[in-house]
Amino acid sequence: MASETKIHRWDDIEYEELGPAIGRKVVHSDRMTLARIYVKKGGVVPRHQHENEQVSYVLEGRLRFYFDDREEVAAAGEMMQIRSQEPHKVEALEDSVALDIFQPVREDWLRGEDQYLRNPTAPS
Repeated sequence: MASETKIHRWDDIEYEELGPAIGRKVVHSDRMTLARIYVKKGGVVPRHQHENEQVSYVLEGRLRFYFDDREEVAAAGEMMQIRSQEPHKVEALEDSVALDIFQPVREDWLRGEDQYLRNPTAPS
């Protein structure tokens, strides 16, 4: 059974600190996950991959995306599209906020299997 139609407000969603350089706010719908990801300058989302297709829309700052065969920098107003199962790593070139959109739902996050994001080190 599908969930009911509702309005979500970022201001009402709990901020989850994942480490000294990374935090997030998350909304899960029936078929998608949306997350506001906050990364301080020098913060790194370690290399990982997932079944979900991802679009990362940079709202503030600049992020460098590392892929097996290339590096790309996305600045505020730009979006990075990431294929399902494509290994990637992300580094914040300045304090940044991104809206990450995943399809299907990030079941691994719901199960608490997101240890790669829970980085205990601060940016250098």
